[in-house]
Amino acid sequence: MSVKLAVSALAVAAVSATAAAAQDRSQIRIVGSSTVFPFATTVVEQFGNSTDFETPVIESTGSGGGLQLFCAGVGVEHPDITNASRRVKLSEVETCLENGVDFTEVLVGYDGLVMANSADGPKFDLTKAQVWEALAAEGPMPTMWSDIDPALPAIEIEVQGPPPTSGTRDSFEELVMEVGCEEAGGEDCGGAGMEIREDGPFVEAGENDNLIVSKLEANENALGVFGFSNLDQNRDALQGVVIDGVEPTFEAIASDAYPVSRSMYFYIKHAHVGVIPGIKEYAREFVSAQGPDGYLADVGLIPVSEEAQQANLEAIEELPALTTENY
Repeated sequence: MSVKLAVSALAVAAVSATAAAAQDRSQIRIVGSSTVFPFATTVVEQFGNSTDFETPVIESTGSGGGLQLFCAGVGVEHPDITNASRRVKLSEVETCLENGVDFTEVLVGYDGLVMANSADGPKFDLTKAQVWEALAAEGPMPTMWSDIDPALPAIEIEVQGPPPTSGTRDSFEELVMEVGCEEAGGEDCGGAGMEIREDGPFVEAGENDNLIVSKLEANENALGVFGFSNLDQNRDALQGVVIDGVEPTFEAIASDAYPVSRSMYFYIKHAHVGVIPGIKEYAREFVSAQGPDGYLADVGLIPVSEEAQQANLEAIEELPALTTENY
């Protein structure tokens, strides 16, 4: 039997097992990104309150952790949808397919990746090169911000940020550390040059962005790394770090003026559609809320265009599979 036929047989068997056990789970199960979590939670609550379907169960596991759970297999013990604050990696697509998981990609919207600190702390105006110098494992390894530039605050470098399983960490390394490495004249910027130091100045604070926010409130000299929505919802307690001369605001991110922004996604498992009740209906609710007039803008989501919104609706209806060939 060929590998392709073996995978197909596995998928058929798994779908049958899912259908047989459907009565064991009537709620949609969603995992994934801590950055997408507040947006998805808003949709989950609206969906539960406005339809006859049970309110979905949602868990913040980080983008990488969510995709690992999602791609592990088909059946009620596996999640139906996973959120990600970066696009699925080719290696993750391969893992999904190896485990008989066919899935569709849906664009959630856009988000700025921000650094922030307590509103009572010093104001920071940094370049990506300076952030790299402060945090790079292959960089100069300074102790104080003022070691990088005397104009910066004379305080110890402390940055609270996400772990390697987080999509926010992936985005930070790609959009800030890699670019900062290039601007600072570092070496191997797409590899070791963008790795973050592990000697203390960068503190892995877990997948919970709210925990980072609370740590910043307790230590006014520390900076944190997370999605824009967490800054936007805590404006009374936090202030954003200016990056390359641009302050992180809704308008700056929406206009593409802010230099550190990214796309976010959710992924739908085909085999669970029509077996676990309400998956397509939930996805439609999410898409209806993500456009220029949608309610997710009220919680900080940078909306998609009407054209992208329509493409999402078509994807939900047609469920085109993302594969290694069309990645």
